Amino acid sequence: MEGLLSFERAVNGFVWGPIMLALLVGTGVYLTFRTGWVQVRWFGYIMKNTVGSLFRKKDVKDHGSNLSPFQAVTTALAGTVGTGNIAGVTGAIFIGGPGAVFWMWVSAFFGMCTKYAEIALALKFRDTGSNGVHKGGPMYYIENGLGRNWKWLAVLFAILGGMASFGIGNIAQSSEIAGAMSGLFGLNPLVSGIVLTIVVGIVVIGGVKRIGQVTSLLVPFMSMFYVAAGVVVILMRITDIPGVFAAIFTSAFSFEAVGGGVFGYAIMAAMKNGFARGVFSNEAGLGSAPIAHAASSAQEPAEQAIWGVFEVFFDTIVICSITAFTVLLSGFELGEAALETYGTNGAAAVQAFNSILPGTLGGTIIQISLLFFALSTILSWSYYGERCWGYLSGDNKVVTSVYKVIFVLFCIVGATGSGQLMWNVSDTLNGAMAIPNLIALLLLSGVVASITKEYFQDKK
Repeated sequence: MEGLLSFERAVNGFVWGPIMLALLVGTGVYLTFRTGWVQVRWFGYIMKNTVGSLFRKKDVKDHGSNLSPFQAVTTALAGTVGTGNIAGVTGAIFIGGPGAVFWMWVSAFFGMCTKYAEIALALKFRDTGSNGVHKGGPMYYIENGLGRNWKWLAVLFAILGGMASFGIGNIAQSSEIAGAMSGLFGLNPLVSGIVLTIVVGIVVIGGVKRIGQVTSLLVPFMSMFYVAAGVVVILMRITDIPGVFAAIFTSAFSFEAVGGGVFGYAIMAAMKNGFARGVFSNEAGLGSAPIAHAASSAQEPAEQAIWGVFEVFFDTIVICSITAFTVLLSGFELGEAALETYGTNGAAAVQAFNSILPGTLGGTIIQISLLFFALSTILSWSYYGERCWGYLSGDNKVVTSVYKVIFVLFCIVGATGSGQLMWNVSDTLNGAMAIPNLIALLLLSGVVASITKEYFQDKK
């Protein structure tokens, strides 16, 4: 078993290592140039016509069996806004120093264009069933966009995504939920797992339409709850904010050691942890979110794709930054040794909030946030996995039904703390999903450029 774990760690080190991270960010840089810096030139238009459109009165429209554009983006956000926004960011700062935040922002800046391209292709090359239901994602734009000679690449993505849904999309999240329920109500993990199984089962059985309806209510609530708490924390130590920004920018390019690390290693650690956390959090380039967006009733690819820019901006620039500011405002000593004193990244985040807010209020906020973040991620990934297995089986209803049952039962596995190897392997599979997806994005970049030019040519 130890040999298997060592092999898995080695593979994981490559998948989430410097080469893959450089490829992920590099693809975003390339797409940024191909689309004419869409996330910069059209940022105002994008914000006005995504989040800004939610405040304008609209006629109620029947979207049939598909999701509304907003339900599609909340389903995607439910999968991206997760425990990594709290625990992951905290760990990145402790290990990579304040500079990790800067490189996280850099990855998000280019990731906005990557996510935009993924969604544009997902709508451009999606399939529509006889019942009018849209289905798409990397496996569809690989096969339909690159041709059947590339179907092997589409199959590879679907296998990786289908397997990863059990770990990154279920076990890891169920474990966090069990921990939060234990901290909030003293609930036994097994009981938490059973309750979670029932709740997830009720939603998942209802299909993507019900998932979209639930996430459209859950995501705004959980996001605003965490953002509001973070704003309070920042306001309580507003005079320290200039120092935090100074630490972020100086550390990003500093050769000074972090937490007793090797001299000159700090800048590399900051870049690696910042890039990794940004990519892991917003999932730009991994290919998961386009699966949800493809189910949108929107007809114009770019019209739905601009939600991807907002999605990455909100996930990383807003939510991840709130976590980062809280950790840095706490004044805690950084470094791997310091992190070990807290036990886990999540525990360190709890202590950071508690150091600023009165009593144990900070810990309660973190536990509530983790509870909802993790639940929303499970719901989204249930659909991602369903579509992957559906693609592999030719949309065989027996296969997708069996998948749903197994997926729901895995909530108990995660809640009771079992399946650590499965979680580790799925984390690796999650990162490996990016390889076939990035190949497709690069080969289809000309299509993305054409979609962008056609959509924005008459916009002001």
